[in-house]
Amino acid sequence: MLITAASNNPFNLHGSQSLSRPAAPKTPPQSSGNGTASGELSQEQRQLLEKLKARDREVRAHEQAHLSAAGNLAVSGARYDYVAGPDGQRYASGGDVGIDVSEVAGDPQATLLKADTIRRAALAPANPSAQDQSVAARAAAMANKARSELLNLQRAENPGATLDLNA
Repeated sequence: MLITAASNNPFNLHGSQSLSRPAAPKTPPQSSGNGTASGELSQEQRQLLEKLKARDREVRAHEQAHLSAAGNLAVSGARYDYVAGPDGQRYASGGDVGIDVSEVAGDPQATLLKADTIRRAALAPANPSAQDQSVAARAAAMANKARSELLNLQRAENPGATLDLNA
């Protein structure tokens, strides 16, 4: 399951690169004689560059929030979609983090705890995407199923006993 910031992408951009390979270093732009150095950018290009830089920061913070909250459930580091700016540098425009969303076989208590971690990881960013909300909803459903299984196990162990489900 991927938790992604791609659906929040305001830029119509394509292409991705896994961060398992180092990203291209951000070196100072060099003029190639065609007006690409930052001092030679038009006002429109400078505005776009500021938007790209802001989006890059937002995407990286978004994915880092997922990673931090997911802990050992993260099955991949953050992967980013990039776009080249008018300065020739690459800026993150979207991204995702893979997390393990499987149930813990035969252990509804562990599944319940795992579902809570998945939900927290999905909703960790300041502005969760639609995909993040979907993952959180699926985690809530997983938690409800685990609670039901726990209740059934407790009833089987103690027939006639009552349980306080508000605990």
